[in-house]
Amino acid sequence: MEWIDHIIMLSSGLIVLSILVGLVSTRFGAPLLLVFLILGMLAGEDGPGGIYFDNFHVAYAVGSLALAIILFDGGLRTERKDFRDVLAPAATLASVGVVITAAIAGLAAKWFMGVGWIEGLLVGSIVASTDAAAVFFLLNVRGVRLRDRLRATLEVEAGLNDPMAVFLTITFLTILQASNASPMDTAQTLMTHAIVQLLGGVVFGVLGGSLLLTMVNRLNLSAGLYPVLAVAGGLLVFAAAQSFGASGFLAVYLAGYVFGRRRHKATQLIERFTDGMAWLSQIAMFLILGLLITPSKLLPMLAASIGIAAVLIFIARPVAGFVCLWPYKFSPREIGFVSWVGLRGAVPIYLGTIPILAGVPGSQEWFSVVYMVVITSLVVQGWTIGLSGRWLNVVLPPRPAAPPRIDIDLPHDIGKGMMAYTVQPDSLAMRRSMARLPLPDEVSVVSIIRDGTIRGASEVEHLAPGDDVLLLTPSEHVALLDRVFGTKGGARDTAVDLLGEFTFAADTPVGAVTEIYDAVVPANQRDVPLGQFMETHLLTRPSAGKRLRLGAIELIVAETRKDRVTRVAIELEPMEGSIRRFDPWLIWMRSVLWLPLERRLLAILPKIPKPVWWGR
Repeated sequence: MEWIDHIIMLSSGLIVLSILVGLVSTRFGAPLLLVFLILGMLAGEDGPGGIYFDNFHVAYAVGSLALAIILFDGGLRTERKDFRDVLAPAATLASVGVVITAAIAGLAAKWFMGVGWIEGLLVGSIVASTDAAAVFFLLNVRGVRLRDRLRATLEVEAGLNDPMAVFLTITFLTILQASNASPMDTAQTLMTHAIVQLLGGVVFGVLGGSLLLTMVNRLNLSAGLYPVLAVAGGLLVFAAAQSFGASGFLAVYLAGYVFGRRRHKATQLIERFTDGMAWLSQIAMFLILGLLITPSKLLPMLAASIGIAAVLIFIARPVAGFVCLWPYKFSPREIGFVSWVGLRGAVPIYLGTIPILAGVPGSQEWFSVVYMVVITSLVVQGWTIGLSGRWLNVVLPPRPAAPPRIDIDLPHDIGKGMMAYTVQPDSLAMRRSMARLPLPDEVSVVSIIRDGTIRGASEVEHLAPGDDVLLLTPSEHVALLDRVFGTKGGARDTAVDLLGEFTFAADTPVGAVTEIYDAVVPANQRDVPLGQFMETHLLTRPSAGKRLRLGAIELIVAETRKDRVTRVAIELEPMEGSIRRFDPWLIWMRSVLWLPLERRLLAILPKIPKPVWWGR
């Protein structure tokens, strides 16, 4: 039985080594997932480790389990607003985009590998999808901070595009093997399979996530069992969907999304546990997939692999990105960045095992090509994400470090969590009295602890450094509270300069905001929605970053849709001398003199087309 001890020692040693090497590699900007993959290769038969491993069945099983956990964790962390706002472009990328990418990459595979059309399209389908593990790692770990719409599009696309890649792979594999079946029967079978995969994945995901949420909230368990139940429930949804012929990957991502968007017990425990499990899954999956490869066997396919990777990176993904995102009014810079972030990772390698398990002739060579395409993508794209984002001007500076904070789980039916903040020197909380703190209505100050004494909010006029503030708040306001109680810092965050410190919905009345921030507007403008107010007084087409000065604060267009302002940001300490700023007297003159005259003129003159910025 000593071999069991050896396996445990070897596997745990590889995981520990991966973590330690990863800490060093990140200092040089190396993609961490590439490090895990190369470590697996070095541990294999051609490397110093000398481990012989060619069990594709085990690799497929481990890959399925790991991807299910990673997708469940990704769905758990996807915000409802992000999902709703970017579902259309992300779903288009995850479906039409994958088909376009597979077609162009398949053409390249036929050309460079000298195989038939079906074989080429099969290889193109295998490498067509972006990798959820690589994208989630990029967005949540590497510190690459993007604007919400761009980040959410990449995140949701990564969670949704695996089913289409799996379907295309199975489709061309079926056509390749169905030599005796009629084209009509094959097409009918594939169409039925596609409908069952997609609709079944949605049904299993939504119902499974809802059932899991109900179980977690109604069962009284030991605290440590809730995260185990959540992960096991996600895997059960995945396996059940796969067993019925539906897409388990789509189901488990949607189950995580449905479960994570509702208040539930042990929120912090579950999020931390799934984060750790996702990390373990990534390391284990990349190590095992690395063990499968013998580097000496890659050399004969090196030229073809680099050619396919070049077409995939520089032609297929950009074409797919342009076709899918241009109708949704993404800017050329955003489309360019989405195209460059089409990272390939474990999913193509995982899909590359399917033809081998099916016994297709030549599949070992295809697997080598797929592996080299993935490595090329991680090296070329993964190593230059930050550089490309800065060059395209779509990456925002990282947020300042969060202030000391303790999260306390409360019963799920309260709908809020409890946060304890330690007030930092030079924080916004210190520069305003307790009565004037910019806290949303949903946030309540429970108590303040100063010098070991508990005090009520009404007993403290101004906060001091080191005060501990206990608050009740919904989870969506945590980022705002971090900025209120954290240190502002000496260097100015250009993201704040662009998008402001706090945001409001466009239908918020102007008067409700000016009362909080000591700004003054004409009486006839107090009930006007913020969005309409900005459109009226900017005197130009509204776009993100346009500013309007109101006394000591500035209103900033934070988000637009179809030339209408949908969110407005507030900056409390605007910089002097910057462009696109208007003094209050301009607003007074337009509100008191011009707008009444305009209404009278419109009442007596024929209606004529007006530009977007024309007042109402």
